[in-house]
Amino acid sequence: MRLTIIGCGDAFGTGGRLQTSFYVAAGSTRFLVDCGASTLIGMRRVGLNPNDVDTVYLTHLHGDHFGGLPWLLIDAQYIGKRTRPLVIAGPKGTEARFIAAAEALYPGSTQTKRSYDLRFVEYAERQSLHRDDVTVTPFEVHHPSGATPYALRFEAGGKSFAFTGDTGWVESLCDVAKGTDLLISESYQYDVRLELHLDFKTIDANFDRLGTKRILLTHMGEAMLARAAEVDPERYLVAHDGMVLDL
Repeated sequence: MRLTIIGCGDAFGTGGRLQTSFYVAAGSTRFLVDCGASTLIGMRRVGLNPNDVDTVYLTHLHGDHFGGLPWLLIDAQYIGKRTRPLVIAGPKGTEARFIAAAEALYPGSTQTKRSYDLRFVEYAERQSLHRDDVTVTPFEVHHPSGATPYALRFEAGGKSFAFTGDTGWVESLCDVAKGTDLLISESYQYDVRLELHLDFKTIDANFDRLGTKRILLTHMGEAMLARAAEVDPERYLVAHDGMVLDL
């Protein structure tokens, strides 16, 4: 699997970083993990074609993680002239939230006859989805967004990675991360513990329990960015927009 970081910033563009989105090439399939509002911008910057994306997997329904979907829809219809099907997987209520967002931004856009099939799939706790030789398993976390938030575990071709999404510390993170080649973990704070976000000190204190080979730190706020150079490079990678990793 090859992972390209389209955006690794928080909701506020701290450090000039784009909002969360990861592009993954696994065998013959291509998919996005989250689709923040700046996703199309990030894809254009690194030369990736939105029409190549088969599936978008959403961790939760805050705008900096799903707000790029209306632009993806408009691009597919009018610019990319998309014909291949697109699947959007997310928590219960994802389709309704997408329609509301798209209609607010581009009235009538969801009513236009599409040149491609668009289908929504809903997660069920710890029940794996199998698409295009990729297995995806959702684990509930703690980050209220009007729908159940999830951390996601991906497996394909003998490789695996997981993404915490946004969340405070919950024990299910150990389950989603165990045995993976890489854990992508939000690290919004450095040493300030919050109910709804992770901090580096909490992540580091639980590194062995998480049971992953390495952790990629993302979604960093100002304090975390200021101290990012202090983390142990044997355990941690610090994400930046445009970064490419082969698992």
